[in-house]
Amino acid sequence: MAAVKELLKAETDGTLSFGDYTLGSKTKLDGFGFQGDLYKVKTFSEITKLEKNGMFVYESVPGTAVENFFASEEEVSFSVSGEKDSQFTLGLEADSGYVVYMDDVNVGDMTTNLSGKLSVSTELSPGKSVKVRVVKK
Repeated sequence: MAAVKELLKAETDGTLSFGDYTLGSKTKLDGFGFQGDLYKVKTFSEITKLEKNGMFVYESVPGTAVENFFASEEEVSFSVSGEKDSQFTLGLEADSGYVVYMDDVNVGDMTTNLSGKLSVSTELSPGKSVKVRVVKK
């Protein structure tokens, strides 16, 4: 999967794609309208961060590219790629249980902290993506 050169774009299937881990300096796009909400993305080789209406949605260290990002009250799903292993954090419901799947394999049950953040590490390598699904229990 390639970096998202538009930084943030709406896909025809109703999902979002964002992030460009190939950038050498921090780049951002603010005020992107999608389904009645405003999104902001900051991205480069060291970090990728997405906010929705000023609220935290996604962050990865180092930077990643995310395709087909979909979020509902019950599930978050997307494909992620990057140059090297990464840790991503999702903004979910506080103090709730979730099941995490990577490439359709259950990698375990996790619980968000009091701020609703869930952090997951994933092995990434150039030219390959990992399909992530996080389902509320």
